[in-house]
Amino acid sequence: MCTYLKNMDGFTHSQLKNKSFDEVQKDFDKTMGWIDSFVSMDFEVVKGDKGSIDDDQEEAKMKKHMEIVVDEEEIAVDAIPLATKPPIIVDWKIIKEGKMGYFQLIRADGSSRRYSSMIKMLQNIDREDLETLWKLVKPKHGNTRP
Repeated sequence: MCTYLKNMDGFTHSQLKNKSFDEVQKDFDKTMGWIDSFVSMDFEVVKGDKGSIDDDQEEAKMKKHMEIVVDEEEIAVDAIPLATKPPIIVDWKIIKEGKMGYFQLIRADGSSRRYSSMIKMLQNIDREDLETLWKLVKPKHGNTRP
């Protein structure tokens, strides 16, 4: 039983060593119950063929109880396509305070955030914000050489 439990249910030798015979037998019976209740795929296919008649009858009963109600009024949905979504970052600035320089990003809702380094800024913004920022920076600095 111990060898079977180690190979089939993943028990270790030390786990089984500390159990009594009755506990090992309970675990063995539980594992054997799983194996005895195993149903092969072929059995489900055969059962599925018999079940399809029952499913068709049940579906016919459900169709009797269902009623399709047609709504003649038009429903207007206000949706903004993703292509026309306003950018989240609307402006950027480089601010110098004494010897320190900061990158400031201004968002559409009026909030802003300062970053002390480019690395910290890149860690805190997502890809969409980065692409928006690139679209803002490119017209101003796109033609300059590093």
